[in-house]
Amino acid sequence: MALKNKEYLRILWEAEDGKDLVHKMQIKRPDVLLMDIRMPEVDGINAIGLLRKEYEDVKIIVLTMYDDQEMISKMMEMGANAYLTKTTDPDEIYQAILTCMNDDFYFNDLVNKAVLSKLQTKRQVRQFYPSPIKFSEKEIRILKLLAEDKTTEEISKEVFLSTRTIETIRQNMKTKIGAKTIAGLIMYAMRNKIID
Repeated sequence: MALKNKEYLRILWEAEDGKDLVHKMQIKRPDVLLMDIRMPEVDGINAIGLLRKEYEDVKIIVLTMYDDQEMISKMMEMGANAYLTKTTDPDEIYQAILTCMNDDFYFNDLVNKAVLSKLQTKRQVRQFYPSPIKFSEKEIRILKLLAEDKTTEEISKEVFLSTRTIETIRQNMKTKIGAKTIAGLIMYAMRNKIID
């Protein structure tokens, strides 16, 4: 009712549930779709996945009662063009529709906060779990032999390097990842799929 008499807008249809939504999209495709998350039959999360496979160009505006940041991030990542709560003023909903049509996305405070929160979380995760460190082919060869419980002398014979060189390489690898023991070094290499 709030959008009925707005300029440039024409309401094509309303869907009773997620299944009806998918069916009506096949009959008459709108430019913009206002969609809830909680729907019978096919919920909004599954529906947005289905819609994005079939209708890449349709602008999807999530209009729901949930303002959970994790949900907002998830829906935007899955392909929503905007995320609004049902307490949003009708004029802002109208503005979101026009903005999505012209600029693809409508970013309000809700979405901005969710995106920033996600970025901060990713940054913190990267700090605690840094990207796997690169090892040379020689280092990987020595790592594999260490994992097979070979002694320094045995490794030395297999790779044709002096025992002192093997010890230096081993120490350098431990320093590189911050490991205190050979076990720690091998566990790191296995966890990051550097060796089997």
